[in-house]
Amino acid sequence: MAVENSRIKGILFASLTAFFWGFLAIALKVASGVLDPLTIVWFRFLVAFLILLVIFAIKKPEYLVILKNPPLYIIVASLGLGINYLAFLYGLKLTTPGTAQVIIQLGPIFLGIVGLIFFREKISKRQGLGFIVAGSGMYIFYRESLSQIVAREELFNMGIIWVVVAAMAWVVYATFQKMLVKKYPTQQLNLFLFGLPVLLFAPFINPSGFFNLSLNNWLLLIYLGLNTLIAYGSLAYAFKYLEASKVSIIVTMNPIITFIIMGILTYMEVKWIDPEILSTRGLMAAFLVLLGAIMAIAVAKPGKKKDIRAWFRSGHKNELDDQV
Repeated sequence: MAVENSRIKGILFASLTAFFWGFLAIALKVASGVLDPLTIVWFRFLVAFLILLVIFAIKKPEYLVILKNPPLYIIVASLGLGINYLAFLYGLKLTTPGTAQVIIQLGPIFLGIVGLIFFREKISKRQGLGFIVAGSGMYIFYRESLSQIVAREELFNMGIIWVVVAAMAWVVYATFQKMLVKKYPTQQLNLFLFGLPVLLFAPFINPSGFFNLSLNNWLLLIYLGLNTLIAYGSLAYAFKYLEASKVSIIVTMNPIITFIIMGILTYMEVKWIDPEILSTRGLMAAFLVLLGAIMAIAVAKPGKKKDIRAWFRSGHKNELDDQV
């Protein structure tokens, strides 16, 4: 029962992350027309860091010790996250929200591979089939989306390279975060993860850009900071309760959310962002991704318990603990 509850929590937290990431690319695209990428990234980390700092200073001051004596892994994870944020925004300026969301999914896909190889996570035949179905849907979905890039290749090449760099940096972050959540409270880790980029990026920001912001622009920037806090806080909990391979398949659904929102904005004929429309083939591919994700994260049938217990008795206790 405890394992099942942990799995449900992991699914919910990973889904919350996917939901917030679905809105993120659109908000970042709009913000990139107001401030330079480095200043936006710095402000996002600053808002998230200050909120956690105030909360912990009042309620759990012992958590602040991680700022003075951080483990090596969290430094690597924080650098990976900082590079991910910055590279993604540079790429987003040269592409579109939908395209950037498509390419960035290389991160969760590679994370799934890392989970299977390095964390020795086990999957059933049904879950394996779910990965195949989801992967097929992703392939069709991505091909349909990327087909629009060919006609404007010279404008997109550099943007795609930046987003690929962001995806690989995210894998570094997520891998080390997955290892750390077993020893440290998730939000304590986030305090350092958000704080180090604030310190490193501060000398290179453009403070004068803040003086000319409208109220709406300030609200947008604050939203981006809150998005960072909520999405990555949820992701950390997801890693704690669910295998990395399962987390990866859930968060890869966030481009679907992005395309749905972009479709609504296109229908509304808004002027503040370029339109994007998801085709019928894209919608069918999105359904395959959802179906595959459900198969991949579904709880195993009771009849499978004998296999798990036998595997446990064979001396692989540490591996089972990693899955839980």
